[in-house]
Amino acid sequence: MTFFRYFAIVILFSSCSSPKAIFKIDKESNQAPASVRFINESQKALKYQWDFGDGKTSEETNPEHKYTLSGKYTITLKAIKNKSVSKSHQEIIIDPPHHCLIEMQTTAGSMIIQLYDETPRHRDNFIKLAEEGFYEGLLFHRVIRGFMIQGGDPDSKGAPAGNRLGSGGPKYKIPAEFNDTLVHIKGALAAARQGDGVNPRKESSGSQFYIVQGSPVSGKQLESFELQKGIKYSPQQKQILSATGGTPALDKEYTVFGQVVKGLEIIDEIAAQQTDEADRPIKDVKILSVKIIK
Repeated sequence: MTFFRYFAIVILFSSCSSPKAIFKIDKESNQAPASVRFINESQKALKYQWDFGDGKTSEETNPEHKYTLSGKYTITLKAIKNKSVSKSHQEIIIDPPHHCLIEMQTTAGSMIIQLYDETPRHRDNFIKLAEEGFYEGLLFHRVIRGFMIQGGDPDSKGAPAGNRLGSGGPKYKIPAEFNDTLVHIKGALAAARQGDGVNPRKESSGSQFYIVQGSPVSGKQLESFELQKGIKYSPQQKQILSATGGTPALDKEYTVFGQVVKGLEIIDEIAAQQTDEADRPIKDVKILSVKIIK
């Protein structure tokens, strides 16, 4: 009789013990975009609820979360056991990047793109359109494997299959901003434009852009382009052009104003899409959002 009473007391004590929420923050960098891992050291909990302070949540035990934008965030962990809940809070500060970065979310995945300070008119125009939500829902309407992927035509939003695209945009152009140090390596972000016959100043479209995929370029080809265009490619640029690829024929013809710094594989995935006779993907590839990482 005494044994059973003792056993019941042990069970009651165990079931009534409260959880305690405890966690640590493990991050590689404080600079946006930053991936942060949370180490859960909670006690006596059966489940967890995380609030990362940016509108996102998780019920994983040890989650990893990406903060795209800079700022101060309050992380809340709830450790839960039956009806008992313990909360723990910590703050994290994500610093702005040294350069202007954007995140372009597409139906094929996400790319992080650096916008160059050396091309301020193109940089500021792209930021303005992104903040207005201009690019949301637009298509990569022209895709040529081994060359580039092109988007930014407002007429492409909701465009039925077979519609000819590529002529839309705001009613302004941007003066060319050529820079010998900014060239068409793989991942280069450049402005589309009308041809020289109607656009001798090579002014850029107000919204349309392309991202270079390209193909490897031999040393002899690079020497030829250097002579033709009066450009001296750096050793790093030569290595990228010969190993990864690019389209140096477009240098000093179209303004390069950015570079994909993460997500080059997304370019390959989009470029691999089956296209129609107008180079439009049969299955739409959409831009879901373009966010400025401040």
